Amino acid sequence: MKKQGSVKKLTNYETSSFCRQMALLIKAGISPSEGIDILMQDTQDNSAKKLLEKVSQVLHSGEYFHVALSMSGAFPDYLIHMVTIGEESGTLDTVMDSLADYYEREENISSSVKGAVSYPLIMLFMMLIVVLVLIIKVLPIFEQVFAQLGTSMSGFAQSLLDFGNLLNKYSIVMVFLLVLLALAFIFFSETETGKKIFKKQLAKVALTKKLVQDLDSARFASGMVLTLSSGMDTYESLSLVNKLVETDAMKAKIEKCRNLLIDGDSFPEALEKSQIFSSFYTQMISVGFKSGSMDSAMKQIADRFEYETDRKIYALIAIIEPTLVIVLSIIVGMILLSVILPLMGIMTTIG
Repeated sequence: MKKQGSVKKLTNYETSSFCRQMALLIKAGISPSEGIDILMQDTQDNSAKKLLEKVSQVLHSGEYFHVALSMSGAFPDYLIHMVTIGEESGTLDTVMDSLADYYEREENISSSVKGAVSYPLIMLFMMLIVVLVLIIKVLPIFEQVFAQLGTSMSGFAQSLLDFGNLLNKYSIVMVFLLVLLALAFIFFSETETGKKIFKKQLAKVALTKKLVQDLDSARFASGMVLTLSSGMDTYESLSLVNKLVETDAMKAKIEKCRNLLIDGDSFPEALEKSQIFSSFYTQMISVGFKSGSMDSAMKQIADRFEYETDRKIYALIAIIEPTLVIVLSIIVGMILLSVILPLMGIMTTIG
């Protein structure tokens, strides 16, 4: 769980689990207040139990389910809004099921992105450690060997040795920089502000720009599945889903789509003109629109985007992994060869 102020916000995984359990209970004819009491009895986690107790107290005072969730401060605004619609339309079980699917997708996307970012950073950190050990610990030993033989190391090796001596001299500064890097990693990977800044930067890098666009398209499709299956019209759905996407480019496309709907375009036409989806996906929406199964078509698109983004992330990792290994091998090889080749030449001369 993550803190926001004094309130612990549920993660996507926790939110999905909660919605899935509530959907099952409500489908079985159990009221939200009774369902919360059942969950409270079953849970062993103290923080989860306190949250459920808070929700239960509000429900037993006669308030609606969405009010109780809102007052707990632990649930996303989007979820609360959708629960409100579910209660008003009498489709709370369907909404909770759809919310569970939505937050499960969000968790999958977040995990994939985190894995794709964390792995290269860990590899880079290990590369840095290996190179520093060679420069600071190994090269001084070779320097002593060369000194005993009455000669000196090559220019490249000597430059690295001088750099190592400089690092040793200013080791406190080095430690400070490493601590800053660790804090930056925590900021960009664990805080909401840091994640937003990092994702904006990823959207500007050529290697990851298309991936970020696909992630936003997947988020858009997932949000539309939930809103459409809950009985909302397309205009209201777009307004709500606009708050879920993260890039300014996608927000602008959604706003354009909404304006086109006001001008009289059909939803498939507005999607095509605003270029939210490719022509292939737009055609799927058009077929769904004509057959009255647009939510099903949107779900197929959301599933396809989830599969495609996962595939692209793993493909990216598959490129980065051997590249980093090759770079590390070249760097280590250059450092070792810069001292071993001259040493071999000296030993040959002596022999």
